[in-house]
Amino acid sequence: MLKNIFCRKTVWLLFFCLLTLPAFAAEKTSPAMERWVRRSNVSDREGTQDLKLKVTYYANEYVEALVNSEAEKNLWTQDEMENYRYTLLKTLNLQESIPFHIDLYVTGVPMYPAPFDKHIYLMIGKKRYTPSDYDKRFNFKISGGRDGMVFFPRYDPKTGADVLKGAKDIRLFFDDAITYAKAGRGDFMWVWDITKDKPASAGDGKAAARLEIDRLLRRMDKLDKERQDLKEKLDVIDKELSEINSRVDELQTR
Repeated sequence: MLKNIFCRKTVWLLFFCLLTLPAFAAEKTSPAMERWVRRSNVSDREGTQDLKLKVTYYANEYVEALVNSEAEKNLWTQDEMENYRYTLLKTLNLQESIPFHIDLYVTGVPMYPAPFDKHIYLMIGKKRYTPSDYDKRFNFKISGGRDGMVFFPRYDPKTGADVLKGAKDIRLFFDDAITYAKAGRGDFMWVWDITKDKPASAGDGKAAARLEIDRLLRRMDKLDKERQDLKEKLDVIDKELSEINSRVDELQTR
């Protein structure tokens, strides 16, 4: 059951239906949360299309403020708060991804953003990163509202290094070629100063411990598979060596 709940294919459904995140309206967010939200409202000159964009970067400060906000609103116990923190962190996959929530509202001529992952990218320093996963509903015609998650890799695919380590800011770009409403300066760009982010909170440690256990179990599964592969290769080698030894013995006795 839990495996199905946390399947990446249903991550946005879980995220917005089960967790009921209060990220859609500015008046519902605290100042700590609002610091990590960016908005753009643009129209084309002929007035045929209006586009409103809201982009949320799930910084450590944002996540912790969200957890505290939900705990206060629902009068949760410490255990309930930790369960929510664990579910949230697992859903965001913060150990492996850099998550954003994107909220689009299009009026007038519809937007056709497919393939969506070709029109959005993240710049960290001089390196450009494309989404590792995203809500596939962004690939369909957008008229009215559409929102969902976009995930970027936290570790460089080539070097394995943490892409945020040592970075001062991150810049998210959205290709304005897929909309009549232009940003004026070219592609849409939103910048976050990540030096102002706070260290990740572990709460009372339960959520962090559970996430670490999840990670270690995944690592164990991977190592078990690698060991099995190596064992099968070793069995093949041992069999061939046995056949060679038998043949050598046979030839020596002639």
